[in-house]
Amino acid sequence: MRGKKLYRGTVRPSLIWLIPKDGMGVSTNVVGYEISTDRDRIDVDVVFHFLSEESYWCPGIHRAVVQRSIDNSLCFGAYLGETQVGFARIVTDKATFAFVADVFVLELHRGKGLSKWLMQEVIIHPDLQGLRRLLLLTSDAHSLYAQFGFVEIGNSWRFMELLRTDVNEHT
Repeated sequence: MRGKKLYRGTVRPSLIWLIPKDGMGVSTNVVGYEISTDRDRIDVDVVFHFLSEESYWCPGIHRAVVQRSIDNSLCFGAYLGETQVGFARIVTDKATFAFVADVFVLELHRGKGLSKWLMQEVIIHPDLQGLRRLLLLTSDAHSLYAQFGFVEIGNSWRFMELLRTDVNEHT
């Protein structure tokens, strides 16, 4: 953890968060991998490449937008050694609401339980406890998120959106 003093934080069966006094944690569960909320470890190039080139939800997104989204969110990185292999970004007020976004594991590291572990770490993170609502959008990972209690919106008529599909053309 780059010389940061650690103490035991939130504990779940088989998961121990090691949280330094600055509030950034590291968890080890899948052999050889770790998950960290240390923003300094995020490889923006890896996140940008995946989001702009491989994701279905924001192809062509600009690097500056990715950087700004990281700077203003609670981010989780999955690492094999110093190499980033996964990511999740949480937009939250830390009091009532959180939006789960940009969850991915690089293809070479899929099938090892990393996405499940990443979501487990999101759900148990101390800053996300006691929230009234967590929301996310997905086209292909319903079964993953259902394992953590997410369900399809029951009263979808209550939700509205302003979707700007041309936003990347103007940023």
